[in-house]
Amino acid sequence: MTLDLSGRLSGSVTAPPSKSMAHRLLICASLADAPSNFICGEFPDDVGITTDCLRGLGASIKYSDNEFRIWPVGQVQKGVTLECGESGSTLRFLLPVAAVLGADASFTGQGKLFQRPLSPLHDAMTAHGIQMTAPGNMPLVCHGRLNGGEYRIDAGISSQFVSGLLFALPLADTDSTIILEGGLKSSPYVNMTINTLLHSRIEVDCIGNEYHVKGRQTYSAFRRCAVEGDWSAAAFWLTAGAIGQEPVRCDGLDPDKTLQGDSAVSGILQEMGAEIRNGQHCVTAYPSRLHGIDIDCSDIPDLVPALSVAAACADGRTTFHNVGRLRFKESDRISSIQSMLRAFGISSEAGDNELTVSGGHPVACTADSAHDHRIAMAAAILASVCDGVTHLQDAGCVGKSYPGFFNDYRLLGGHIM
Repeated sequence: MTLDLSGRLSGSVTAPPSKSMAHRLLICASLADAPSNFICGEFPDDVGITTDCLRGLGASIKYSDNEFRIWPVGQVQKGVTLECGESGSTLRFLLPVAAVLGADASFTGQGKLFQRPLSPLHDAMTAHGIQMTAPGNMPLVCHGRLNGGEYRIDAGISSQFVSGLLFALPLADTDSTIILEGGLKSSPYVNMTINTLLHSRIEVDCIGNEYHVKGRQTYSAFRRCAVEGDWSAAAFWLTAGAIGQEPVRCDGLDPDKTLQGDSAVSGILQEMGAEIRNGQHCVTAYPSRLHGIDIDCSDIPDLVPALSVAAACADGRTTFHNVGRLRFKESDRISSIQSMLRAFGISSEAGDNELTVSGGHPVACTADSAHDHRIAMAAAILASVCDGVTHLQDAGCVGKSYPGFFNDYRLLGGHIM
């Protein structure tokens, strides 16, 4: 789907539900001792994929009137095939969960899912009672039942390996210890996992680089919690306000209470010179003159596409450090950002673990999303400050994380043809 985009953005919009939080609540509810429910507005494709996989394992999940109702897995469905689409979260979270349930499941996917790194999790699971086909193969077939014990895992590639084990190991027959080797990237996401587990009355003790998990625990059901707004998505609107001509307010955010690491976008934009004001459950970005800075992206890789747009409109150069993992997303996201910026007339340089963007004056163009939802949204925001019409190719991929993105774009005054 190619869209023609133009027009200045201003006004207010509500952030969509946090994809990360919705994944976690669905998994915990599906493993609980009684039915659960939670409030969640329009959810992205990835959350729907996790929902279908949990149904495949034996949970009953219904969604209506912005509410999920979950009846947990009773009789585990064995020998099922779980289609993970392009969702790395679904695959990496549910591999250990299916294994600890003894589901003997096969995992399939689409796009570049099985080209994304999986070896650390694969090696940890095969060392603890699981027989599994080699990473990179599809389907990925998993047999056996996951045992407790000592897990040593390299979390320097993805925090999702740790979160997947944290969901599964409370159900193992014995206690477990997860020992991190090679550091931990995107640590706020593990904190979100632990917080959701605590909400389900699962005990996890963190001591240094170790997580201690008691076996034979019982997940507790929960009632009527609500999924907070997604800061990863809100980052695009806050960037739009900072680089545009009118303020943009994003509702559904609580800067004082969130555990989402991507809430760092407010502080980063402020460091670049943006005027950002926090209100009651909202954040507003005002038109500002931005300047380049250095940004450590170890814990915030998903912010790089949005912040690259801010960098494109800033004075001087902005360097994003520790971005090597972006090469293993839905696209080689470093190359995709560079190609997108180049189309708008913005220059950049990339190394193995760095990306530097030189600020300039973006011009309307034909931009390709590279079938990457965050690249598509970044290009749309950059189009809003250009004179003329920008043609965005493969714009429909935004459904992976934010299906209502272009409806909100139009709500803010953007023109879509």
